[in-house]
Amino acid sequence: MRSSTGCGSDLSLLELRDVQARYGEITALHGVSLTVAEGDFVAILGANGAGKTTTLRAISGTVKTSGDILFDDHKLFRRSPEAMARKGVAHVPEGRGTFSTLSVLDNLRLGAWVQRGVSPRDLANVFEFFPRLYERPDQQAGTLSGGEQQMLALGRAMMAKPRLLLLDEPSLGLAPLVVREIFAALKQLNEGGTTIVVVEQNAALALAAANHAYVLETGRVVLGGDAADLKANESVRRSYLGY
Repeated sequence: MRSSTGCGSDLSLLELRDVQARYGEITALHGVSLTVAEGDFVAILGANGAGKTTTLRAISGTVKTSGDILFDDHKLFRRSPEAMARKGVAHVPEGRGTFSTLSVLDNLRLGAWVQRGVSPRDLANVFEFFPRLYERPDQQAGTLSGGEQQMLALGRAMMAKPRLLLLDEPSLGLAPLVVREIFAALKQLNEGGTTIVVVEQNAALALAAANHAYVLETGRVVLGGDAADLKANESVRRSYLGY
Protein backbone atom coordinates (compact mmCIF):
# COMPACT_ATOMS: atom_id res chain seq x y z
CA MET A 1 0.00 0.00 0.00
CA ARG A 2 1.29 3.46 -0.90
CA SER A 3 1.81 6.19 1.62
CA SER A 4 -0.92 8.76 2.05
CA THR A 5 1.69 11.44 2.81
CA GLY A 6 4.08 13.24 0.52
CA CYS A 7 3.62 13.60 -3.22
CA GLY A 8 3.50 9.93 -4.16
CA SER A 9 0.67 8.46 -6.21
CA ASP A 10 -0.50 4.98 -7.13
CA LEU A 11 0.99 5.32 -10.63
CA SER A 12 4.24 3.36 -10.86
CA LEU A 13 7.14 5.20 -12.46
CA LEU A 14 9.84 2.62 -11.68
CA GLU A 15 9.71 -1.05 -10.76
CA LEU A 16 12.50 -3.52 -10.09
CA ARG A 17 11.56 -7.20 -10.23
CA ASP A 18 14.02 -9.78 -8.93
CA VAL A 19 17.02 -7.69 -10.01
CA GLN A 20 20.43 -9.26 -9.54
CA ALA A 21 23.84 -7.67 -10.08
CA ARG A 22 27.40 -8.93 -9.85
CA TYR A 23 30.88 -7.48 -9.75
CA GLY A 24 33.02 -10.30 -11.08
CA GLU A 25 32.48 -13.25 -8.77
CA ILE A 26 30.75 -11.14 -6.12
CA THR A 27 26.95 -10.94 -6.15
CA ALA A 28 25.87 -7.50 -4.92
CA LEU A 29 22.10 -7.80 -5.44
CA HIS A 30 20.19 -11.00 -4.74
CA GLY A 31 16.81 -10.45 -6.38
CA VAL A 32 15.88 -6.90 -5.36
CA SER A 33 12.26 -5.95 -5.98
CA LEU A 34 10.84 -2.52 -5.26
CA THR A 35 8.40 0.02 -6.65
CA VAL A 36 8.68 3.79 -6.91
CA ALA A 37 5.45 5.63 -7.63
CA GLU A 38 5.25 8.81 -9.66
CA GLY A 39 5.99 11.69 -7.28
CA ASP A 40 7.48 9.51 -4.54
CA PHE A 41 10.37 10.49 -2.31
CA VAL A 42 11.95 7.12 -1.53
CA ALA A 43 14.79 6.47 0.92
CA ILE A 44 16.96 3.36 0.67
CA LEU A 45 18.66 2.44 3.93
CA GLY A 46 21.19 -0.20 4.86
CA ALA A 47 24.67 -0.82 6.22
CA ASN A 48 27.81 -0.50 4.12
CA GLY A 49 27.86 -3.27 1.54
CA ALA A 50 24.10 -3.81 1.66
CA GLY A 51 23.69 -3.07 -2.05
CA LYS A 52 22.29 0.46 -1.88
CA THR A 53 24.72 2.04 -4.35
CA THR A 54 24.43 -0.94 -6.69
CA THR A 55 20.65 -0.55 -6.69
CA LEU A 56 21.00 3.02 -7.95
CA ARG A 57 23.56 1.88 -10.52
CA ALA A 58 21.20 -0.83 -11.70
CA ILE A 59 18.50 1.77 -12.27
CA SER A 60 20.76 4.22 -14.10
CA GLY A 61 22.37 1.54 -16.29
CA THR A 62 25.91 1.72 -14.93
CA VAL A 63 26.03 -1.92 -13.85
CA LYS A 64 24.86 -5.03 -15.69
CA THR A 65 21.88 -6.79 -14.19
CA SER A 66 19.47 -9.65 -14.63
CA GLY A 67 15.80 -9.50 -13.74
CA ASP A 68 13.34 -6.88 -14.93
CA ILE A 69 13.47 -3.10 -14.66
CA LEU A 70 10.36 -1.21 -15.78
CA PHE A 71 10.08 2.52 -16.35
CA ASP A 72 6.65 3.96 -17.07
CA ASP A 73 5.38 0.33 -17.22
CA HIS A 74 7.75 -0.46 -20.11
CA LYS A 75 10.34 -3.17 -19.61
CA LEU A 76 13.84 -1.88 -20.33
CA PHE A 77 15.82 -4.34 -22.40
CA ARG A 78 18.79 -2.22 -23.44
CA ARG A 79 19.95 0.12 -20.72
CA SER A 80 22.91 2.45 -20.77
CA PRO A 81 23.53 5.64 -18.79
CA GLU A 82 22.83 7.67 -21.93
CA ALA A 83 19.59 5.83 -22.69
CA MET A 84 18.38 6.22 -19.10
CA ALA A 85 19.27 9.91 -19.10
CA ARG A 86 17.21 10.37 -22.24
CA LYS A 87 14.28 8.66 -20.51
CA GLY A 88 14.49 11.25 -17.73
CA VAL A 89 16.70 9.57 -15.11
CA ALA A 90 19.43 11.72 -13.49
CA HIS A 91 21.99 10.09 -11.18
CA VAL A 92 24.07 12.09 -8.68
CA PRO A 93 26.68 9.56 -7.50
CA GLU A 94 28.52 9.44 -4.20
CA GLY A 95 31.45 11.82 -4.50
CA ARG A 96 29.33 14.23 -6.61
CA GLY A 97 31.02 13.55 -9.96
CA THR A 98 31.46 17.16 -11.00
CA PHE A 99 34.05 18.07 -13.64
CA SER A 100 36.65 19.66 -11.41
CA THR A 101 38.55 21.62 -14.08
CA LEU A 102 35.40 23.12 -15.61
CA SER A 103 33.58 26.17 -14.33
CA VAL A 104 30.34 26.10 -12.41
CA LEU A 105 28.49 27.37 -15.47
CA ASP A 106 30.06 24.80 -17.81
CA ASN A 107 29.12 21.99 -15.41
CA LEU A 108 25.54 23.20 -15.43
CA ARG A 109 25.54 23.46 -19.21
CA LEU A 110 26.68 19.84 -19.47
CA GLY A 111 23.69 18.84 -17.38
CA ALA A 112 21.40 20.15 -20.10
CA TRP A 113 22.80 18.01 -22.93
CA VAL A 114 19.75 15.75 -23.02
CA GLN A 115 17.61 18.85 -23.49
CA ARG A 116 19.70 19.81 -26.55
CA GLY A 117 20.30 23.32 -25.31
CA VAL A 118 20.63 25.43 -22.18
CA SER A 119 17.46 27.17 -21.09
CA PRO A 120 17.99 30.51 -19.30
CA ARG A 121 14.89 29.70 -17.25
CA ASP A 122 16.41 26.41 -16.08
CA LEU A 123 19.66 28.15 -15.14
CA ALA A 124 17.72 30.77 -13.22
CA ASN A 125 15.85 27.99 -11.42
CA VAL A 126 19.11 26.37 -10.30
CA PHE A 127 20.49 29.70 -9.14
CA GLU A 128 17.28 30.37 -7.20
CA PHE A 129 17.73 27.06 -5.38
CA PHE A 130 21.45 27.63 -4.82
CA PRO A 131 22.41 31.34 -4.74
CA ARG A 132 26.03 30.43 -3.95
CA LEU A 133 26.38 28.97 -7.44
CA TYR A 134 25.04 32.20 -8.92
CA GLU A 135 27.85 34.05 -7.14
CA ARG A 136 30.53 31.73 -8.62
CA PRO A 137 29.65 31.03 -12.30
CA ASP A 138 33.26 31.17 -13.51
CA GLN A 139 34.90 29.37 -10.58
CA GLN A 140 36.41 25.94 -11.22
CA ALA A 141 34.26 23.23 -9.68
CA GLY A 142 37.26 21.63 -8.01
CA THR A 143 37.91 24.75 -5.95
CA LEU A 144 34.42 24.85 -4.45
CA SER A 145 33.72 23.68 -0.92
CA GLY A 146 32.25 20.22 -0.45
CA GLY A 147 28.81 21.64 0.12
CA GLU A 148 29.01 23.85 -2.95
CA GLN A 149 30.14 20.88 -5.05
CA GLN A 150 27.11 18.92 -3.87
CA MET A 151 24.88 21.86 -4.79
CA LEU A 152 26.53 21.94 -8.21
CA ALA A 153 26.03 18.21 -8.71
CA LEU A 154 22.36 18.57 -7.82
CA GLY A 155 22.01 21.69 -9.96
CA ARG A 156 23.57 19.89 -12.92
CA ALA A 157 21.05 17.08 -12.51
CA MET A 158 18.22 19.63 -12.34
CA MET A 159 19.31 21.04 -15.70
CA ALA A 160 18.28 17.73 -17.29
CA LYS A 161 14.70 18.22 -16.03
CA PRO A 162 14.61 14.65 -14.70
CA ARG A 163 11.47 12.72 -13.98
CA LEU A 164 13.48 10.50 -11.63
CA LEU A 165 16.39 11.82 -9.57
CA LEU A 166 18.78 9.31 -7.95
CA LEU A 167 21.13 10.53 -5.20
CA ASP A 168 23.83 8.52 -3.47
CA GLU A 169 24.82 9.80 0.00
CA PRO A 170 24.14 13.50 -0.61
CA SER A 171 24.99 14.45 2.99
CA LEU A 172 28.36 12.65 3.11
CA GLY A 173 31.09 14.85 4.58
CA LEU A 174 28.96 17.98 4.72
CA ALA A 175 28.27 20.34 7.61
CA PRO A 176 24.81 20.01 9.20
CA LEU A 177 23.70 23.45 7.98
CA VAL A 178 24.58 22.56 4.39
CA VAL A 179 22.85 19.18 4.70
CA ARG A 180 19.66 20.89 5.79
CA GLU A 181 19.92 23.22 2.81
CA ILE A 182 20.40 20.29 0.41
CA PHE A 183 17.45 18.35 1.80
CA ALA A 184 15.24 21.44 1.80
CA ALA A 185 16.00 21.76 -1.91
CA LEU A 186 15.19 18.08 -2.45
CA LYS A 187 11.86 18.43 -0.68
CA GLN A 188 11.04 21.45 -2.83
CA LEU A 189 11.96 19.55 -5.99
CA ASN A 190 9.79 16.64 -4.94
CA GLU A 191 6.86 18.92 -4.15
CA GLY A 192 7.32 20.32 -7.67
CA GLY A 193 6.77 16.85 -9.13
CA THR A 194 10.24 15.29 -9.37
CA THR A 195 10.35 11.67 -8.19
CA ILE A 196 13.37 11.11 -5.92
CA VAL A 197 15.22 8.01 -4.72
CA VAL A 198 17.97 8.71 -2.18
CA VAL A 199 20.55 6.48 -0.55
CA GLU A 200 21.51 8.19 2.69
CA GLN A 201 23.68 7.33 5.69
CA ASN A 202 21.68 9.70 7.91
CA ALA A 203 18.65 7.47 8.31
CA ALA A 204 16.73 9.89 10.53
CA LEU A 205 17.11 12.67 7.97
CA ALA A 206 16.18 10.39 5.07
CA LEU A 207 13.08 9.01 6.78
CA ALA A 208 11.97 12.52 7.77
CA ALA A 209 12.18 13.65 4.12
CA ALA A 210 10.81 10.52 2.43
CA ASN A 211 7.26 9.23 2.18
CA HIS A 212 8.36 5.66 1.37
CA ALA A 213 11.45 3.65 2.29
CA TYR A 214 13.22 0.32 1.82
CA VAL A 215 15.85 -1.39 3.95
CA LEU A 216 18.51 -3.54 2.25
CA GLU A 217 20.66 -6.19 3.89
CA THR A 218 23.30 -8.15 1.98
CA GLY A 219 21.74 -7.33 -1.37
CA ARG A 220 18.16 -8.11 -0.39
CA VAL A 221 15.14 -5.97 0.50
CA VAL A 222 14.18 -6.92 4.05
CA LEU A 223 11.73 -4.14 4.84
CA GLY A 224 9.66 -1.69 2.84
CA GLY A 225 6.74 0.61 3.40
CA ASP A 226 5.64 3.99 4.63
CA ALA A 227 8.62 5.98 5.90
CA ALA A 228 6.83 6.91 9.11
CA ASP A 229 6.06 3.25 9.80
CA LEU A 230 9.68 2.26 9.24
CA LYS A 231 10.83 5.06 11.52
CA ALA A 232 8.67 3.52 14.25
CA ASN A 233 9.90 -0.02 13.55
CA GLU A 234 11.93 -1.33 16.47
CA SER A 235 14.64 -3.01 14.37
CA VAL A 236 15.05 0.12 12.22
CA ARG A 237 15.26 2.34 15.30
CA ARG A 238 17.86 0.07 16.89
CA SER A 239 19.96 -0.49 13.76
CA TYR A 240 19.81 2.88 12.02
CA LEU A 241 18.39 5.51 14.35
CA GLY A 242 20.34 4.66 17.51
CA TYR A 243 17.46 4.44 19.98
